[in-house]
Amino acid sequence: MDRPQSNYFGAGPAQLPLSVLQQAAKDLINFQDEGLGIGEISHRSKPAGKVITDTKAHLKELFAIPDTHEVFFLQGGGTTGFSSIASNLSAAHFGKTGEVGTAAYLVTGSWSEKSAQESERLGVPTEIICNSKKESGKYDSIPETKTWAGKLDAKKHSYVYFCENETVHGVEWPAQLPQELIDSKVPIVADLSSDILSRKINVSDYSLIMAGAQKNIGLAGLTLYIIKKELLDNIAKVSPKQLRDASLPVSPIATEYPTVVKNDSAYNTIPIFTLHVIDLVLKRLLERGGIEHQQEENEEKAKILYDALDKFPDFYNLPVNKKFRSKMNVVFTLKKEGLDAKFLEEASSLNLTGLKGHRSVGGFRASLYNAVELSSVKLLADFVTKFAENN
Repeated sequence: MDRPQSNYFGAGPAQLPLSVLQQAAKDLINFQDEGLGIGEISHRSKPAGKVITDTKAHLKELFAIPDTHEVFFLQGGGTTGFSSIASNLSAAHFGKTGEVGTAAYLVTGSWSEKSAQESERLGVPTEIICNSKKESGKYDSIPETKTWAGKLDAKKHSYVYFCENETVHGVEWPAQLPQELIDSKVPIVADLSSDILSRKINVSDYSLIMAGAQKNIGLAGLTLYIIKKELLDNIAKVSPKQLRDASLPVSPIATEYPTVVKNDSAYNTIPIFTLHVIDLVLKRLLERGGIEHQQEENEEKAKILYDALDKFPDFYNLPVNKKFRSKMNVVFTLKKEGLDAKFLEEASSLNLTGLKGHRSVGGFRASLYNAVELSSVKLLADFVTKFAENN
């Protein structure tokens, strides 16, 4: 089971390490000599339970997750997360204070915008604390902390939400969260779908982390969560009737966080094959030196490509403020018209694929997720250099 090296830069579903795919393929046929494939075993069997336990343990080891937090998994992706966060975190605030809180959103790209829209759609009181597009006309930066941090109120706001890495627009928050955000005491909720395990973070700073698997750690269909246990206790204090009486949404039982955690992520049929792929990715990360090693490699990959593009400021347009450039999703356009199709065609002839930008913004996007090899990035950097020189 082999294939030529893939130089694929798609934003998701994204490339996975070949060694992970090879092991997963074997396990899909016969998992640990069970005589059944990993996708065929019961989600409540001992082998499946061990996959859940091992995946949680490996994630805790990689992230140094403290005892104050719990790990669980839900079916679906980031969009499912948008709604489950709004309903569960609203319930947590109500369970803690007895009052309806307002969800605060920091909008710095299309995904945080969609999440805020979902909160509003569900009837949760929602406030946009900052919106970088309204301030600059486009999603190309993150507003200065002093312009929005003072608006946060722990008594009023049930949580504050942001998307750590905006895949469409190539904007990424600094790994060190603003101290003013932490000091606000408003529960911090973050979507890490596209930069999960790409760099070190302090999990203790977050009340809830949500990450869809299909961009950086696995296959589509599963989302991981890291939640502060205090939130679980507060959600469990509130009955569905109390929430309805307060005009707050009631979480579907399959996405009600305390129920999922109580049933070890197997209240309903968890896609165990998808979870197993995540665990294989986590084990590979541990074997290669953990997040520290991966972060060093990711920083090198991003530097190589950004340096190549920056050498030609009259040819390539990089719209994102350098301070907030994503190391996972490098977005750029050509200043010279009529060359987009030629760029993609010539790149494809060199087996450089997945470079077309998101349909909402056009141009190009190179996603440099963990599984993208350094050699692939060097090939791409050489190509963008030669393409600029020749055109």
